[in-house]
Amino acid sequence: MNFTEFEEKLGYSFKDKSLLELALTHSSFANENKLKKNNERFEFLGDSVLGFVTAEYLFTEFKNRPEGEMTKLRAAVVCEKSLFKFAEQINLGKYILLGRGEDSTGGRNRPSVVSDAFEAIIAAIYIDGGMEAVKPYILRFIKDAVKRETSFKDNKSLLQEEIQKVKGNSLAYEEVGEEGPDHDKTFVFRVKLNGEIIGEGKGKSKKEAEQNAAGNALNKLHDEAL
Repeated sequence: MNFTEFEEKLGYSFKDKSLLELALTHSSFANENKLKKNNERFEFLGDSVLGFVTAEYLFTEFKNRPEGEMTKLRAAVVCEKSLFKFAEQINLGKYILLGRGEDSTGGRNRPSVVSDAFEAIIAAIYIDGGMEAVKPYILRFIKDAVKRETSFKDNKSLLQEEIQKVKGNSLAYEEVGEEGPDHDKTFVFRVKLNGEIIGEGKGKSKKEAEQNAAGNALNKLHDEAL
């Protein structure tokens, strides 16, 4: 099988083409052709690599998000529905090696089959080229998915939701001061819960400083709840 066309879609050229072939080999094809291996072990590894790269990205990108919110977002980004959408971008279904029965019953468009193959491809790239090769490939998909994930709210919204769990609570943001020269100012804000300071943050804009203050408050509330 000539994988050149598919490698162009992936944006990665395999040193060991057999890894790509195995990643695309569904169990139905392996059984039908009496092959000893299919892509299920690759799927297992790919799932872990995808989870790690996604977690690292969220941890680095969203420094003030509580653990619980990042966990929810990671789950949404790497769920079967999301992976199927990622796979559609590279027309993965077209290239999966399927048994005749699986193919005739719509396997190429079945989310479970296609999303598993997507994870197997991740494993194949990781084995062939290491983290240096697979990380950019994964980020190509998950960055946009994170932006689209509407359930991932900003720190101020999350803090507002948190304090509203107790009736009568009120939040207020106040500017504490400014640091640095006029051309490179840093703003400092505090957030108060019922008049008591619960967080402080800095930012290059007032909006960013408020968000960071809210993030600091969320972390404190989370730690106190443990």
